[in-house]
Amino acid sequence: MLTDDGKHLYVSWEEYHQLTERLALKVYHSGWEFDQILCLARGGLRPGDVLSRVFDLPLGIMATSSYRDDGGTLQGRLDMAQYITMPKGELAGRVLLVDDLADSGVTLRAVVGRLRSMPAITELRSAVLWVKGVSSYIPDYYVEALPTSPWIHQPFEDYDTLRPEDLGKRFSV
Repeated sequence: MLTDDGKHLYVSWEEYHQLTERLALKVYHSGWEFDQILCLARGGLRPGDVLSRVFDLPLGIMATSSYRDDGGTLQGRLDMAQYITMPKGELAGRVLLVDDLADSGVTLRAVVGRLRSMPAITELRSAVLWVKGVSSYIPDYYVEALPTSPWIHQPFEDYDTLRPEDLGKRFSV
């Protein structure tokens, strides 16, 4: 649900799952065939996992991080993992890069640049759930364009402040 001022978008688990499924359909209806899926951790883990299952393809993971300051709401320096985790072999062929959103576009642009320099990758396309209006990078596939660039409150963010002792209280353990 987008707030009246357009500055915040609140997403439920049901909406999140529907967006992910719609993204899978967009990629499928494009007719593009790919060999592997690479997701960006952490935001791309959930959609990457679903697409990997739907398309029955291996899922690689690349850790990136830029939102660390002020409780994860301010973008800082972009850190990219040196290595990509693959179930077997190397990242190669036609690769679908998956993340949750194109926010500023900095992360996607940097990762795409790095991946395009890898000779084993013959074709690369990107897919996200949301693209903000301020993004400097437009992925090949996306579900929703957000021209007002709201802050997206994703359903799993409850875990950002939940600690083991809180779970103990919840389950009386």
